Amino acid sequence: MRVSGVTGGCLCEAVRFTYDGELGGALGQATLCVCGQCRKAQGYGSAVVPAQVAGLTFTKGADQVREFQSSPGKHRAFCGACGSPLYSRLDARPAALRLRLGAFDALPDTVRIEAVIHGQGAPSWIDIADASRYPGVEPGRPG
Repeated sequence: MRVSGVTGGCLCEAVRFTYDGELGGALGQATLCVCGQCRKAQGYGSAVVPAQVAGLTFTKGADQVREFQSSPGKHRAFCGACGSPLYSRLDARPAALRLRLGAFDALPDTVRIEAVIHGQGAPSWIDIADASRYPGVEPGRPG
């Protein structure tokens, strides 16, 4: 799907971006990866959508973006101030990114997780299909 002027950034607002271009669709599926590396890096799993480097423009805080080479040729980008994950990229695919869905302010309703990947051997707490859902925090949680 092609998007225009979609915005996002990190938790502390030090980094802000806009994205214009193809998002998912012909570039690949939006996925939730639950491999051990993503669980360590994100705290649960990594929800991403394929994107193009050319479509990403930092409007604030480009100098705050840090990258960590998590495996040979794979880089995970995050805000250097608050640690919010932003994207990952591969040296082997210099024109491609995998933008973190949580970094966007809002996305069209048509952007949805299409596949869970690396699920084999994932811990049982990954399966939340039967978990209760609340509009805020769970009942009984202290303020």
